[in-house]
Amino acid sequence: MDRENQHHPEGQGTDKQTLEISHLKRREIQAPIAACLIKGFARVMGQDKAVEVATAAVQTDAMMAGKIMAEKYGGNTMKELGHIVREIWAEDDAMTIHVLEETEQNLSFDVTRCRYAELYEKAEMKELGFCLSCCRDEPFTKGFNPRMKLLRTQTIMQGSSLCDFRFVLE
Repeated sequence: MDRENQHHPEGQGTDKQTLEISHLKRREIQAPIAACLIKGFARVMGQDKAVEVATAAVQTDAMMAGKIMAEKYGGNTMKELGHIVREIWAEDDAMTIHVLEETEQNLSFDVTRCRYAELYEKAEMKELGFCLSCCRDEPFTKGFNPRMKLLRTQTIMQGSSLCDFRFVLE
């Protein structure tokens, strides 16, 4: 359960210590079982279909997480999103971020180091990293604020030298 999912039904009955796990640590814990499930489903339905189904499930969870975070922070502005990026997504030096623009309408930054990608690569499952982590970003944004849009053309997870996050309030 992500920190943004503290009020998610799966989080009911968990102790406070469980809720204090960083985003990066949570992905490290989730990755082996998620990869095992995807590989098992792939044997039955094929790799492409298994990844497609897993991606859809992860994105549904991410959209709910965005809604929960908007409620938790009492708003869904670029300022709150910037706080989430810095304090939750990048916690434990999970990402090295270079902010390019931060206004009421735009939040633009590049990620030049991604420990999420390093985590999946070290665990020999980098091919699933986008499905398990990166694909969350756009639906999280829509859940957080339906008027926000994420424009991203590249990710470290997919082999680029950086991730280009461009959030726009329409």
